[in-house]
Amino acid sequence: MSSTETPAPPAAVSVLRAEHVTKMFGGLVAVNDVSFDVPQHSIVSLIGPNGAGKTTLFNMLTGLYRPTQGRILLGERDITRARPDVITSYGVARTFQNIRLFGAMTAVENVMIGHHTQMRAGLFGSIFRPPWVRREEVQTRERARELLAYVGLREPAFDRLASQLPYGDQRRVEIARALASQPALLLLDEPTAGMNPQESQALTEFMRAMRDDLKLTILLIEHDMKVVMGVSERVTVLDYGKKIAEGGPAEVRADPGVIEAYLGKQAS
Repeated sequence: MSSTETPAPPAAVSVLRAEHVTKMFGGLVAVNDVSFDVPQHSIVSLIGPNGAGKTTLFNMLTGLYRPTQGRILLGERDITRARPDVITSYGVARTFQNIRLFGAMTAVENVMIGHHTQMRAGLFGSIFRPPWVRREEVQTRERARELLAYVGLREPAFDRLASQLPYGDQRRVEIARALASQPALLLLDEPTAGMNPQESQALTEFMRAMRDDLKLTILLIEHDMKVVMGVSERVTVLDYGKKIAEGGPAEVRADPGVIEAYLGKQAS
């Protein structure tokens, strides 16, 4: 290389990497030999038609399913067979396609549950409640309220039961609960499902703000192509359990295989 040449930029560090991952349920192959990686501080979208294997892959990444073949790395740590709670302790949090809040608990209480991995009180502290445990609970409640405000929930809703909140607000509470565990990697499963276009646009902007404010890496499953193309730096496309395309949003949008398998079906 001559002295006038500009050195190549360093390769992005992968926060999460799947290597030749396959998941079978009996004779059904739900995910078939999929490899992909998520660069640090990026926003990556996983797209594909219904039944393409996206949520199954998410469930393997977070320990709910174990791959039939292949391995999953979180940084340099092999988490292929780790339990979900262990993966959470490593700095991974997720939301679900179907909102999983405790309807009989308030928004604040739901977020406090997400903070439990950061709390020191064990069984003894929970039963006898010494002063330091009560102080920790007060701090956790204050932090929950801060997170609810951060995700855009209005203060009057903080102490309402989760079941009484509008759908969009329930999504905000679920994201706040995921953030309460102080993750480095956040997985969002169809975060804009059920939202109107204005709410989807607001969440798109908020995902960028979360990434920048909290130094997060974000991986999402999303059907709204306007959201995908507006927020993603990389897009991975699955169809029938296989990866059929990967690259920048414009590159993926122009891919003939993607148009036929996903975008074309959506438009038809």
